Amino acid sequence: MPLARSIRAGEDAPAGSPLAQAGTRIGPALLGLAAACGHDTLPVRPRPRVRILVTGDELTHTGRPAPGRVRDALGPLLPPLVQAMGGETADVHHVPDRPTGSLATAVHTLPSYDADVTVVTGSTSVGATDQLRLLLADADARWAVDAVACRPGHPQLLARLPDGHWVVGLPGNPYAALVAAHTLLAPLLAGLTGRPLPALPRIPVTGDIRTAPGRTRLIPVTWDGATAHLVGGHRPAFLHGAALADALAAIPPDWQPGQPAPLLLLTG
Repeated sequence: MPLARSIRAGEDAPAGSPLAQAGTRIGPALLGLAAACGHDTLPVRPRPRVRILVTGDELTHTGRPAPGRVRDALGPLLPPLVQAMGGETADVHHVPDRPTGSLATAVHTLPSYDADVTVVTGSTSVGATDQLRLLLADADARWAVDAVACRPGHPQLLARLPDGHWVVGLPGNPYAALVAAHTLLAPLLAGLTGRPLPALPRIPVTGDIRTAPGRTRLIPVTWDGATAHLVGGHRPAFLHGAALADALAAIPPDWQPGQPAPLLLLTG
């Protein structure tokens, strides 16, 4: 039998070489690697804590909604999505549209130590009951994103309060909110934890897809490894397509049938 080759000191990991890049998620293998190399502790960034405020007088939170009411889908959807995106849900609150100022009270009574990010669903447009933009203006917030040229999810927003707290505004329609969470909340949470954004695969997309002039459409697709296929059921308020999809295809205004498009892989 051949003799086993001897291993020289430092052959696997030379002294001073990094074992993992900053922003790497810590899992069992990395913990074992660190221990094998003599590390008792590791510097880490904790998961950002996210407070969720679901707005709307029309929402029902249990059972089937009565006529003129809408069942809240975002209260159940967002906490596991935040977890999958690398955050931790601090709490979920339901905030009425009236009286005016109720949203401001909910945002400003948040203790600074309790959360890093507040996510507000609904109240992001410019209607009579939409309070978020006025709230941010009154608070002298610094705008980072004020609407995005996409469909759905156009009225999404990102701002930072003077105390450093981040506010993410998502549309009230569930599919539009899901799109905005992937395009705005996920990158914010990645930045707060030092993780790089993943590369987006560009895959040929097939299906009866209509482009939107001046806007990028985000549509649910399945992906077989070679081609992405449109999934139906993706109106702004309906999650059926997203529930069956592997990714969101970002369809630019000048896209032609069969051309590649970036895929935003769905989290969770």
